[in-house]
Amino acid sequence: MIKVGKGRYIFGMVKVGERGQIVIPKEAREKFDIKHGDSLLVLGDEEKGIAIVKAELMKSFALKILESMGEK
Repeated sequence: MIKVGKGRYIFGMVKVGERGQIVIPKEAREKFDIKHGDSLLVLGDEEKGIAIVKAELMKSFALKILESMGEK
């Protein structure tokens, strides 16, 4: 793992298997508390690349947005 800025890391390279699967490096799983059975959301931008985010984080973010939409 290489720290490249505040809260930013390079965890190394992974290869995509024939079924399209990747292995998230152990250091990344530990740093972001990713465990067996966790749901991850894959986001993509054709120009910037992909991001993998824990689904529970996105759910809480979406709920905050919805809650704020109801406030006037």
